[in-house]
Amino acid sequence: MTAPPIAPAISLASSLFEAAAARMAAFVGWRRAIVAAGLGGVATLALPPVGLAPVLLLVVPAFLWLLDGVENRAQAFRLGWWFGFGYFFCGLYWIAFAFLVDAERLAWLMPFAAAALPAGLAVFCGLAAALVQSVPARGLGRCVLFACVWSGLEWLRGHLFTGFPWQLFGHALDHSTALLQPAAVIGVFGLSLVVALCAALPAALAGQTCRDRRALPALALATVALIMLWAGGTWRLTHAPPSVVPGVTVRLVQPNIVQREKWRADRLDANLRMHLELSRGRPIDPTSLMRIRPDRQPAAVLWAETATPFYPAHDPVRRLSVAEATPPGAVTIAGAPRLTVDRTGRRSFWNGLVAIRDDGRIVATYEKFHLVPFGEYFPLRSWLPDWLPFGGVATGLTGFSAGPGPRTLRVDGMPPFSPLICYEAIFPGAVLDASDRPRWLLNVTNDGWYGHTAGPHQHFAVVRLRAVEEGLPLVRVANTGISGVIDAHGRLRARLPLGRSGAMDVDLPEALVRPTVYARFGDAPYFGLLLVFAILAALLSRSVVETVGRPTLER
Repeated sequence: MTAPPIAPAISLASSLFEAAAARMAAFVGWRRAIVAAGLGGVATLALPPVGLAPVLLLVVPAFLWLLDGVENRAQAFRLGWWFGFGYFFCGLYWIAFAFLVDAERLAWLMPFAAAALPAGLAVFCGLAAALVQSVPARGLGRCVLFACVWSGLEWLRGHLFTGFPWQLFGHALDHSTALLQPAAVIGVFGLSLVVALCAALPAALAGQTCRDRRALPALALATVALIMLWAGGTWRLTHAPPSVVPGVTVRLVQPNIVQREKWRADRLDANLRMHLELSRGRPIDPTSLMRIRPDRQPAAVLWAETATPFYPAHDPVRRLSVAEATPPGAVTIAGAPRLTVDRTGRRSFWNGLVAIRDDGRIVATYEKFHLVPFGEYFPLRSWLPDWLPFGGVATGLTGFSAGPGPRTLRVDGMPPFSPLICYEAIFPGAVLDASDRPRWLLNVTNDGWYGHTAGPHQHFAVVRLRAVEEGLPLVRVANTGISGVIDAHGRLRARLPLGRSGAMDVDLPEALVRPTVYARFGDAPYFGLLLVFAILAALLSRSVVETVGRPTLER
């Protein structure tokens, strides 16, 4: 029995890699820019909702081979910027749809928004390319260096200028709950580091500055490591059977109201009635998806962001109608705007949340603290004259005020919880008050601004990681978007799909008995792993440089 022709196959593969690397490095000028932008666009296929993570095994090496052809840091920055522009333009296209909701007022801003945000975010990718090009790393060292720089700049992107931790490489693992489990230790930025390294390693098979004879063993080792991470995650999930809080059921209400009709004066009461009917367990149209448990009364009815088309504290009549639809002894927790007036008569608006009992009393309130720049407020607005008409896309000319920060709320009959309004749930390590740890996370949101695009799917995937990181169940309620219940290990327990109205009763999952490593130490384990990888990059690069520079003795 003859052995399979492994050596010829490896030789052929090596030749193909060399040809691809040489072709990439040969691109110059506008062709190089177009190829880089195209690679960035293709990279978004690795992220939700498509989830083709192996695409990164082709895109990242091709990007590093393109980088072989640059001559200085300025060219490297431009190359990285074009890659980032394609990456964010294709991944965030759905943001432009928000400008169609009020097309008469905002449609003219659509092309600027579609290009401006990707252009700004692409700077981080340009910096990554410039740093990789400027450090004399070779072979596997260069691949490890890329992973460190890329994930480190993702961390900076998630924190600078209020932060935007969206489209992280770690999100490419969303389709494998088992591979998400390491986030309980290293967080999503640690996942990005692992993904970036695995994606970059094939580049070491070829290229002017990447070729390394140790690439095949390194790829084999990385494959084994990924399998071990998957096996460890599977073991963790297998040995953590789903558990629920005894006697606590929540009812999720998703009315699926079209955003352009949400705040029309002639539709306000009709929209409120839709919420009330679903709260009572009644469908509002023939397509409503109803999963009501007649054998158990919910402890809480949950409505989405800005679900109440009125100010609950100032409208006792409508507030009483909410109370009448609340099951006896229960509470309705609803996203609601809040209005305050100071002594000078100046009005302030807040994107908030209220808990209304069955007798009409407001027993808890919360104000969103992490507002969306340009959507809910205009950055540096306090430095500008009051007469300038700058607010936000979602708020008109006024803009919202920011709340004091994460809080743990307590209402009778429910475990304490941390409310998160829309955007607030995307920030790792910033979703709860660590001094008063809750037992679950409540994310109320409204993705109706973005229609049937990738945005709502991305949003759901991003917030799912908060449950894994913190070891807390997360309940997400959307006007439309994706409503669902995620347990403390990131497993989806129930879901209302995009574009459907409905209501469902779900037993509230239990929190982990002990906080996760990430919940206790935050990003410290990630920084430790980053340091180890940086040292490894230096050692690998040094060994290659010494090997290349050593003179060959003639026999």
